[in-house]
Amino acid sequence: MRLFQVDAFTDAAFSGNPAAVCLLDRPAGPSWMQKVAAEVNLPMTAFVERRAGGYGVRWFTAATEVLLCGHATLASAHVLVEEGLARRGDAIRFDSASGPLVARRDGDLITLDFPARPAVPAPAPGGLLAALGVTRPAWTGHGPEDALVVLDREEEVTGLTPDLAGLTAVDTRGAIVTAPASRSGADFVSRFFAPAIGVPEDPVTGSAHCTLAQYWGERLGRPVLTGYQASPRGGTVRVRWEGDRVTLAGHAVTVYSGTLAAATLPQLV
Repeated sequence: MRLFQVDAFTDAAFSGNPAAVCLLDRPAGPSWMQKVAAEVNLPMTAFVERRAGGYGVRWFTAATEVLLCGHATLASAHVLVEEGLARRGDAIRFDSASGPLVARRDGDLITLDFPARPAVPAPAPGGLLAALGVTRPAWTGHGPEDALVVLDREEEVTGLTPDLAGLTAVDTRGAIVTAPASRSGADFVSRFFAPAIGVPEDPVTGSAHCTLAQYWGERLGRPVLTGYQASPRGGTVRVRWEGDRVTLAGHAVTVYSGTLAAATLPQLV
């Protein structure tokens, strides 16, 4: 069974967001997938299974399964194209817990068609602002899983040193913190913290951009934007907001590939 590490939302190795991609050649249960994800210990591991008309995909952090992951889906599409299992330009269809997803390799970019995850105005969950070290947010809201905190300046976002233990106790999957970009080549910047699911700070978060695309699209009055996730590794996500769908686009680079040993594989029944 093949296993790959791919850096997503970057065109250079050792930056962007690393994901493992496991191409399943037999049925596997969630407990086995969780063990592999914990062993690999990357921000996310995608398990890809061939199905009629496309592929099934599930995503696991080292600690738990998640409902949607952009960078590991981008990494999965990259692997399928690079391994000759999908053709450049063709739609790659994934069945997932968040519904059908479509990826496509267009030139050097991989595009993902994802559901929008709009945030509605809401007070920040108890303890969140204190854990982030934020005293005066410009706006707060909450999406399907994550809190959204908007600040006035990029430097406020890049300067955050959150209390990760405090964030773990907050009643939310993760916290997206964002502000208008002051750097060239980006419209907004963000960071994403989710220690409760085993991801203290995610390098580049596709699912967060499904929330950010609508917020910034409405605020700036433009559906096509570029986001920069200002983590230590950093990464660029090109977004297009189209009502209840969001298109995410980025590059990906394979770092290594290998084969799981026979003794580690799920047993065929």
